[in-house]
Amino acid sequence: MVKSFEGNLIGKNKTFGIVVSRFNSFITKKLLEGAQDCLIRHGIKDDDIDVFWVPGACELPITAMRVAKNTKHNGIICLGAVIRGETPHFDYVSSESAKGISEVGLTTGIPTIYGVITTDTLEQAIDRAGARGGNKGAEAALAALEMVNLFDKMK
Repeated sequence: MVKSFEGNLIGKNKTFGIVVSRFNSFITKKLLEGAQDCLIRHGIKDDDIDVFWVPGACELPITAMRVAKNTKHNGIICLGAVIRGETPHFDYVSSESAKGISEVGLTTGIPTIYGVITTDTLEQAIDRAGARGGNKGAEAALAALEMVNLFDKMK
């Protein structure tokens, strides 16, 4: 008989670390609000959510690694906003932050979610932070919660 495993969205007795970029804070604060609201709505206590602010998206991976190694969080959510400019800097920042955040999860075994929005325009970023495209911070929190519960079932 085939066994199937799937995570649920129950947050009871779970803890999360959220690493947030201060760069483009008018967007990342909205992503953070969405993530926190989502976690609390799914049963996670306010005291079981720790927020770590970093200067920019490039600092997300190293901070997430430190959180994973030095704290007792069940999951980590990385939030940021990289908006395309006139130079190739956008490509480097978005690519390296994605690789680094992925590496944290692979190295530590702790679900580490990439909640960094990458957009061509400010308007697109605003849409993804809760205007028209939903809140990608909340979506990252849901993914983190599901993965944490899936990993618990796999033990």
